[in-house]
Amino acid sequence: MCPQCRAFITTDDRVCPYCHEKVSPRAVDRRDPGTILGGFIPHARYTTVIILLINFGMYAATLALTPSVGEGRALEILGAKNGILILHYHQWWRLVTAGFLHGGLMHILMNSWVLFDLGAQVEEVYGTNRMIVVYFVSTVGGFFASTLWNPLALSVGASAGIFGLIGAMIALGVRHRSALGDHIRGLYTRWAIYGLLFGFLPFFQIDNAAHIGGLATGFATAYIAGLPRISGGTTEALWRVISFVCLGITALCFVQMYLWFAAQR
Repeated sequence: MCPQCRAFITTDDRVCPYCHEKVSPRAVDRRDPGTILGGFIPHARYTTVIILLINFGMYAATLALTPSVGEGRALEILGAKNGILILHYHQWWRLVTAGFLHGGLMHILMNSWVLFDLGAQVEEVYGTNRMIVVYFVSTVGGFFASTLWNPLALSVGASAGIFGLIGAMIALGVRHRSALGDHIRGLYTRWAIYGLLFGFLPFFQIDNAAHIGGLATGFATAYIAGLPRISGGTTEALWRVISFVCLGITALCFVQMYLWFAAQR
């Protein structure tokens, strides 16, 4: 997007064809690729890769704990969504930690495959701060909807946050009424429909309530957030602060999970 008039332009344009202002290279292209772990983590996927690393770390912890207590109990100890514990014992931290757990190899591989590409798209369009907020709010919103819909069932997975990212891309198409905006909205609406229909297949235990909750909260958050403006403004500073708050709450939730885990040993 042109940083001046916010019109959609191509990555090859050096002068905006609409407002005729000079367009500087994208921030992702100006960065030094060797500044993050020697270039091991691509800048366009930095936040996404960090999320994936946490997911696989939690999956490894689940595998290590499963032989002694069973998979279901291992997931519960490590912070799965459990409506009884959330509503009656006020373990609200599970609304966050559940989004970093997965119930099986195929589950984590499928979610990682989608998140790897979709996370990079959202981060590049919305920026890191907004992407973090959208993912956090979508995860919480998705598992909160799941808690209200089916409080007795355990639920885990990154798909609530993933559907939130899909909702963010739909919001992009809704806010920017143009041919390209219509294409973006249509593409990601189909993603959402296919994902929700997949959840109704009888041989998969899929939490569609979490998907719908994540989709709705992700759309609403991204629609309110809008796209990044010129750096240094008050709005951008606000979203940076909000993203830090989300990261802080996430860290606190993992501390609560560890204290619960230690108490169960």
